[in-house]
Amino acid sequence: MSISYIYLALAIVAEVIATSALTASNGLTRLYPVLVMVIGYGIAFVCLAFSLKTIPVGVAYAIWSGVGVVLITGIGWVLFRQALEPLALAGIGLILTGVVVLHLSGAGHV
Repeated sequence: MSISYIYLALAIVAEVIATSALTASNGLTRLYPVLVMVIGYGIAFVCLAFSLKTIPVGVAYAIWSGVGVVLITGIGWVLFRQALEPLALAGIGLILTGVVVLHLSGAGHV
């Protein structure tokens, strides 16, 4: 695994943390979640930019957004008690399948 994919993974983790803090900020009314959100999104975009040195933007963004959606949905379900309908679970499965197919296709390999 190249350093670019490590940066991409860090970007995903930072974005997921920031989005979770956005939910916890209660409409930007709670200071600490807002600070976590701002810092998290900043780290996410810096890491994403570093990953784009060798990963094509379309591939990086597809992986970033796809994995991010899956992780945020799981966090919403576990931490925020948000319901997951069977159709939503099927969609998550399709997103994961798409990310795996994209990776296996060789797109973005450095």
